[in-house]
Amino acid sequence: MALSRSLFALALLLCTVPATAQEKKAPEPLGIALEGYAYPAPVQFLPLTLQGQDVRMAYMDVPASGKANGRTVVLFHGKNFFGAYWRDTVHALSQAGYRVVVPDQVGFGKSSKPAIDYSFHLLATQTKRLLEKLEISKAAIVGHSMGGMLATRFARLFPETTTHLILENPIGLEDYRVLVPWRSTEELYRDQLGTTEESVRKYQKTYYVTWRPEYEEYVQVLFRQTLSGEYPRLAWVSAATEQMIYQQPVVHEFPQVTAPLLLVIGQADRTTIGRARVSPEALTKLGQYPELGKRAAKAFPRATLVELPNVGHIPHFEAPEKWHEALLGFLGK
Repeated sequence: MALSRSLFALALLLCTVPATAQEKKAPEPLGIALEGYAYPAPVQFLPLTLQGQDVRMAYMDVPASGKANGRTVVLFHGKNFFGAYWRDTVHALSQAGYRVVVPDQVGFGKSSKPAIDYSFHLLATQTKRLLEKLEISKAAIVGHSMGGMLATRFARLFPETTTHLILENPIGLEDYRVLVPWRSTEELYRDQLGTTEESVRKYQKTYYVTWRPEYEEYVQVLFRQTLSGEYPRLAWVSAATEQMIYQQPVVHEFPQVTAPLLLVIGQADRTTIGRARVSPEALTKLGQYPELGKRAAKAFPRATLVELPNVGHIPHFEAPEKWHEALLGFLGK
């Protein structure tokens, strides 16, 4: 009897080992429209028909929480992000009395992911339609990363709407076609299908001077979307919008922007597109933000340049106090 009890106890012990080893659960898939992912404010949708497809553009419309000043700020997200990553900036602006509109561009975040011909003209025009629906005739336009390219195009297309232009470490301060080899959208799409958790994390670590645990959230959002049954559709959109960035430079349009400009540049940033297909020699000439920032500030007619030492690609994450000080100070002039 004692032997039987001992064998039974051993069997129970052996059964618990795999359970302990499997305590870390596999990540749950996340829908490509970020279903189930909470945003910092209610999300609404603008119905649109683009190139024969019915789509919906998601956006947040956040009223002033401080004494309202009657002014509006529009925030444009980067390529590998979505409107929710502006949560701290939304809070700072709202407290300062601004109405804040944060669209997820079509193809990103909670918006539809149609297979269409993407262009900065198209995205800027749809954002203008959103502002018209919200009865906003004038706004300050803020763009980060890819959103900086879009904000530049918006300011050029709609100067009567743009009271201020604020660019936070925008990509597109150079024409990538000069040094980055071209690849077809189909090739870029196949690359996207090979995305892994580690490849997302490795790339996002290049954004920062110092990696912090809270940045992992944005790794997991992108990775968990790759587990969705609809991921191939998102992978195509990602490839198509990378092609948009490559083929539609805005750097040549800087002298045509009439709005007063604030250019905030984290000096440690070296972001460029097509990094994996660029030669080591060419890579030393791309993404040199200290130089690019100074050059851009000379090209824009009404530019103020703020340089942030020891800050990478996302100042509103790495140096939020300095970012908000520069942003609110510029808007308050």
